[in-house]
Amino acid sequence: MQKKRYIIPALLIVAIIAFRIYLPTLVKNYVNEVLADLPGYYGHVEDIDISLLRGAYVINGLYLNKVTAKTQVPFLKFPKNDISIEWHSLFDGKVVSEIIMTSPEIIYVLEDQETEGEEPNVDDWTKALTDLVPININHFEIHDGKIAFVQLQANPNIDLQFNTLELIADNLRNMKEKGRVLPSLISATAVSIGEGKVSLNGSANLLKEIPDIDISFALEDANVTALNDLTRHYAGIDFKSGTFGLYSEVAIADGYLKGYMKPLLTNSKLISKEDGFLGVLWEGFVSFFKFVLKNQSTDTLATKIPIEGDLNTVDVGVWKTIGNIFGNAWIKAFKGVVDDDIEFKDAFKDAKEKTDKKAERQKKRDVRKAAKIRN
Repeated sequence: MQKKRYIIPALLIVAIIAFRIYLPTLVKNYVNEVLADLPGYYGHVEDIDISLLRGAYVINGLYLNKVTAKTQVPFLKFPKNDISIEWHSLFDGKVVSEIIMTSPEIIYVLEDQETEGEEPNVDDWTKALTDLVPININHFEIHDGKIAFVQLQANPNIDLQFNTLELIADNLRNMKEKGRVLPSLISATAVSIGEGKVSLNGSANLLKEIPDIDISFALEDANVTALNDLTRHYAGIDFKSGTFGLYSEVAIADGYLKGYMKPLLTNSKLISKEDGFLGVLWEGFVSFFKFVLKNQSTDTLATKIPIEGDLNTVDVGVWKTIGNIFGNAWIKAFKGVVDDDIEFKDAFKDAKEKTDKKAERQKKRDVRKAAKIRN
């Protein structure tokens, strides 16, 4: 009778241990079934590790691609994804999660994405991936990531990429600072082709169906010769030397966008001895106009492209863009910095909402100046 009293607890313990051992396989099979059922896509997960003590699981070797892809390069490749409970939010009475991705890759191969017939719905795979996280995401990190655009049919092949991407997005579910209009802070750095330095900073409200955002972006000191495959294919020119920069600010409020892009070429030279006669002739023609339109004191060819409108009908200010080219060349050279011209209120359609913009811009400049002094 004494022995029988211990049989049931022993069997229960054995069952719990067996379930714990089988749990990663159970979860892995579920995830692979979800990926297998995506219309137009196929994917797979190699392994899943589970840590019950810290309320986390790690998805290893996840990839996803289109069924009609012409290459074997995965569209999404996520080697390691750590998904866990954000413990400090429990003190606020909320159960949310945080995700840390290590060495993720998003590689857009143009030929893989161009298919005949009906296109697979992007919402299908994005929803499937977010469904793998059982609770709302509040904190998100990327370490050593990569984003690339590849066109294999171009001659030569085009391969544009951002490497060593580091990204942090916090307060995505508005757990703290609830009075803020844009509660989620986002920052990122990366290295572009040509060893350019990339930075992105801003804030957002991601809880809306169309998120509100206020973001600045800078790409600095990229070797422009790294763009030769792109410029040779689309413009018939290549660069011998020079640096390239791109600066931008974008604000979106209730689906209305306002912003600009400011590309700059500095100390650039086009004609190379390796070109044939026609290539030299064409590049010489382009070089003439580049000489006329560049600012001679700073040796920069630049413009500022205004962008504004509803997200479905965004208007690019073509004439203002052309005017800015001449303005940079003959009036005042554009600087290789983010201009702090755009505030979140600038994206409001109601003009009454656009008061005090000048003071806010000055405050933003002062903060940036103080940060430079501290550094």
